Amino acid sequence: MLAAVLLFPVKAEGVSAQNAYVMDAISGRALYQKNADERSLIASTTKIMTALVVCERCNVLDRMRIPKEAVGIEGSSMYLREGEVLTIQELLYGLMLASGNDAAVALAIYCGGTVEGFAELMNDKARNLGLTGTHFENPNGLDSPGHYATARDLAKLAAYAMENPIFYKTVSTKSVKVGQRYLTNHNKLLWRVAGADGVKTGYTKAAGRILVSSATRDNRRLIAVTIDDPDDWQDHQALLEEGFSRYSIRRVISRGDSVGTLEVAGGRDQRVEVLAEEDFDYALAPEEEPQVVLPGSGFVYAPAVEGADAGYAYVLIQGKVVGKVPTVFGRTIEQTPEEEKSLWQRILGR
Repeated sequence: MLAAVLLFPVKAEGVSAQNAYVMDAISGRALYQKNADERSLIASTTKIMTALVVCERCNVLDRMRIPKEAVGIEGSSMYLREGEVLTIQELLYGLMLASGNDAAVALAIYCGGTVEGFAELMNDKARNLGLTGTHFENPNGLDSPGHYATARDLAKLAAYAMENPIFYKTVSTKSVKVGQRYLTNHNKLLWRVAGADGVKTGYTKAAGRILVSSATRDNRRLIAVTIDDPDDWQDHQALLEEGFSRYSIRRVISRGDSVGTLEVAGGRDQRVEVLAEEDFDYALAPEEEPQVVLPGSGFVYAPAVEGADAGYAYVLIQGKVVGKVPTVFGRTIEQTPEEEKSLWQRILGR
């Protein structure tokens, strides 16, 4: 098992969760982790994937008639009635605010034909997102040995899902009326944490309390995940507040900035400047000073053409690679004409 990694001043023993992960959604940087890659039961946080698949595959303005298979499902419910007609968006509210297991089954049948067929869609999406520690067997999160995820995977999934405007609208809604039902979001952080805008609660006796949260401030989004955490509301408030106060997004390098020079073998000039092709921003603590380095042999063969691909520059913090930036040559360096080459260059074939 991984030990807790303390990247900002929250005492590891103060976080009650068995598993935890906090990430900066924009840069992807892990700000805190504790047993983040341990596979665990995830209860109703499963519904993050259920909602995402529906948002991406279905028209949420469509209406469906509730089948008998979606009525009377065990666990939390929005109390669907057989034969009633609701929009897909209304069912999404029932899924994500009231955590309706019945809404999950209704949506799975509508979107995937069957619950089993929809689970295949969920697993396809997990593979596409690189969630290697995740597998789904149902759309609602009822306990099953083959139904699990990791804290890291849940954070990655939530960060991706929050970019979907329909998903975001759904999970950030505090309360809504669906037919004669008044639904209130189970996520208390929406009222307790500045900028909180998602995502999902979960609980079964076997899984414990699970919480995936999101908060956005000053164009920054943090995602926090705790699994089997008896004090999850307090832990998430502390983790999110520390994440925002301890770290800030800084511009490491801007497009067009020089990232160094390379020797040009067989060129009229001996060196060529290499420029960043994109901006690179990263979540940094005040004392952190990232380095930008060019890898490899340190030389290229002529000709080097201005604006042409020059590979990547790597961003390091304390010697560890945290990102890469595509680069281009800053100017053109022509090959040395054959008659101007030295004997040594001719022997080497440069």
